[in-house]
Amino acid sequence: MADITLYHNSACSKCRAVVGILDESKVSYEVVEYLNSPPSVEQLDAMLTKLKLSPEQIVRTGEDEFQTLGLADNTPKTREEWLKVLHDHPILIERPIVADDTSAVVGRPPVIVKDWLSQRRSNSVR
Repeated sequence: MADITLYHNSACSKCRAVVGILDESKVSYEVVEYLNSPPSVEQLDAMLTKLKLSPEQIVRTGEDEFQTLGLADNTPKTREEWLKVLHDHPILIERPIVADDTSAVVGRPPVIVKDWLSQRRSNSVR
């Protein structure tokens, strides 16, 4: 079983760049095509906890779906409401996200994943 999960959209150049970084670093990872297999509300909550972010901080506000849903004018009020929106409309989730059992990072720009991997290695040496 892989120790890293990559939430990935193959149409995204940043996601593809992160795949290259992960391959280059020779770590074991699982790819989750999150548009086809959206994370559950519970998985999103756990991911956000690892990211140390609120749901609103990973919303892609430039997506057409954000406008179609009227989220600019009718913003969800609670974490639970946001989690449900992100689960129901995964196109709104920022990408790529790389996670392990204890931490996660949004790979924008992709070089952040290199830094995260280095930090992970440093923490495992201790």
